[in-house]
Amino acid sequence: MQPHQLNPTIEPQFDAVTDYILNHLGSSVPLVEKIGHYIVAGGGKRLRPLLVLLSANACGYRGDQHIPLAAVIEFIHTATLLHDDVVDNSELRRGNATANAKWGNAPSVLVGDFLYSRAFQIMVEINRMEIMQVISNATTVIAEGEVLQLLNQRNPDTSEESYMQVILGKTAMLFEAATEVGAILSDASAEEREALRLYGRHLGIAFQLVDDLMDYLSDSATMGKNVGDDLAEGKATLPLIHAMRVGREDERKLIRGAIREGGLDDLQPVLDIVQRTGSIDYTRQQAEAEINRAVSALDCLPASSFRDTLTTVAQMATRRTS
Repeated sequence: MQPHQLNPTIEPQFDAVTDYILNHLGSSVPLVEKIGHYIVAGGGKRLRPLLVLLSANACGYRGDQHIPLAAVIEFIHTATLLHDDVVDNSELRRGNATANAKWGNAPSVLVGDFLYSRAFQIMVEINRMEIMQVISNATTVIAEGEVLQLLNQRNPDTSEESYMQVILGKTAMLFEAATEVGAILSDASAEEREALRLYGRHLGIAFQLVDDLMDYLSDSATMGKNVGDDLAEGKATLPLIHAMRVGREDERKLIRGAIREGGLDDLQPVLDIVQRTGSIDYTRQQAEAEINRAVSALDCLPASSFRDTLTTVAQMATRRTS
């Protein structure tokens, strides 16, 4: 079951967001529209816009501005995907060719810029200064997270603290913004707004931890990307950081070399080390701890089917295979 199907009230709202997104991809430049439709139609659960809807409903929102607001979050997310795939030279996303693989890097970057701009146009129409402040701050932090990840690339000395700073910026920040703006739109109390902000943050961290974990467990058929993609790019994610911390000296040396060199020449021995050192279990435990923090943050919200769905969505995050 897809996350948006967990709550019957949310399904028509979710469909309305999809329609809104498709109706706002129009451009006088055909290639902009073509790439925009391609990346938006490329699959994915659209979890971030769903979080806007659930958060607003959980705070008792009764208007309709949460529909364009959810679209704003999805446009920003889609823009970051276009840019990320160019930076990472990715050729596959969700089992499909990336936009940069089909049309080249320059069009992908520029269409990403278009989607950012369209998102801010819609925000201006919503006309809530607090929401604009949260989202503009989030986009700044996301960009900083991506640059920090780039600086950490092929650096085997990346600490767990630095790694967590990266995923907080590049992934968790947009989750956090999605849930917080849902609360703001609803004129929720300060306590409820903070609760939803923390829920989004911890869920986003867990989501990225699981994503990094799956890179050492999955394959292109289930994950939509190739096993070992992070290693090939020289990314020291938590499974590798933990394996280097607890592994034998020869294992640490092998992983350090693999991170420095990038590529997949040492993929199988690295996979064996990650399994042997318990780094898979360690990463999953960290993700589960973040989910527990996310769910606990919801305690101050009034009981509702929407709060229950937020809890279920969080619990599903550590069980995902794609």
